[in-house]
Amino acid sequence: MNRAAIIDHIVNWLKAYTEKSGTKGYVVGVSGGIDSALTSSLAAATGFPVTLVEMPIYQSPDQVSRARKHIEELQKRHSNVSRVEVDLTPVFDQFIGSLPNVPGSEAREMSLVNSRARLRMTTLYYFAALESKIVVGTGNKVEDFGVGFYTKYGDGGVDLSPIADLYKTQVFELAEEMGVIQEILDAPPTDGLWGDDRTDEDQIGASYPELEWAMEQQKEGKKPDHFHGREKEVIEIYQRYHRNNRHKMEPIPVCEIPEDLLSD
Repeated sequence: MNRAAIIDHIVNWLKAYTEKSGTKGYVVGVSGGIDSALTSSLAAATGFPVTLVEMPIYQSPDQVSRARKHIEELQKRHSNVSRVEVDLTPVFDQFIGSLPNVPGSEAREMSLVNSRARLRMTTLYYFAALESKIVVGTGNKVEDFGVGFYTKYGDGGVDLSPIADLYKTQVFELAEEMGVIQEILDAPPTDGLWGDDRTDEDQIGASYPELEWAMEQQKEGKKPDHFHGREKEVIEIYQRYHRNNRHKMEPIPVCEIPEDLLSD
């Protein structure tokens, strides 16, 4: 993989989109993870104004620390980068307090986890509208088009996606090339929505290299019966997520009305 050439390609793609759209720059949510670190680095490299937004909601201290360190390093290298931190914890608490209580409900817990992502999306669009900028997505190829591991209308609610054609392993390679801090390169990937230290692998049941392998096997039309042991298990995990989350990855269904019903 030609790291430098891919970085140049993405940066030029971002610049061309921005110039054509007439907007003034980018807004990126920074979590302390590898995807947002690479995305914000790419946006900063365009030379257009970039607003990096930290939005902790009962966030793990090490995630907050990594995000701040990353932003500080970017600001040392790029004068076009500004930062803002919005503590959404009180907003989240008030939101929870306004909802009916459903004790012991797993569905409620997941709904609240996704609500965190949607509060952050709303915050990013506040700053985008305020500054005439566009919200830049941080999803990678496996998350966006493989297992659908993101929140619909949360971190999936963006204007453009510069790294969505990169596997997670490629994201790490480009992040290293762009000088992302070592703490982020070493940190296990996590969505940071649970307020604890659970990783993406803990939630999904497979690592990103395994999921990338499974995605390639599916492209070739191979099924779980072609494999045994751990490989079969990984294929089954991948296909289950892909099937269950297709509603995120496909256009919203539109009920088309027959012309004869619309005519007088």
